[in-house]
Amino acid sequence: MTASPDLGTPATATPATPGLLRSVFRRHAAGVAVITAHGTRPAGFTATSLTSVAAEPPLVSFGVGTGSSSWPVLAEAEHVGVHILGEHQQDLAATFARSGADRFAPPTRWHRGPHGVPLLEGVLAWMVCRVVARVPAGDHRLVLAEAVVGDPSGAGRPLLYHQGRFNALRD
Repeated sequence: MTASPDLGTPATATPATPGLLRSVFRRHAAGVAVITAHGTRPAGFTATSLTSVAAEPPLVSFGVGTGSSSWPVLAEAEHVGVHILGEHQQDLAATFARSGADRFAPPTRWHRGPHGVPLLEGVLAWMVCRVVARVPAGDHRLVLAEAVVGDPSGAGRPLLYHQGRFNALRD
């Protein structure tokens, strides 16, 4: 059996580092979500790590850095909001990705939803989820949450993240 020439060789392989992981995942297109929670203040962040885990019960997961400004609120929150962003929401995604930004100030449109969770307006879909576990994973926590209520009726096409920037889905 011969190796395919376009798979690379050990001579061109790069040792595993945080930089390698980031470089590889820049090539992975991901949907863009915003996760929100409320504690002493509303908190939220842009996530590309949102995953559907199970249908029964309806579970999702996402990763959050323990050094992020949102982590102290998320570490204590019983419920979180999960928002799927549309291609028209690149500015909103950038706001929730920006360190030090007042993410809930205008022009962000939001209101308090079930269980006090901040819900963003104009998204493609949203869910309020009950946190069931926070699993240590390096400098992050993998959060598992069970959907309790939601609305998938927003109009538009999804926002994607690829090669370090937000993109629209092309046909």
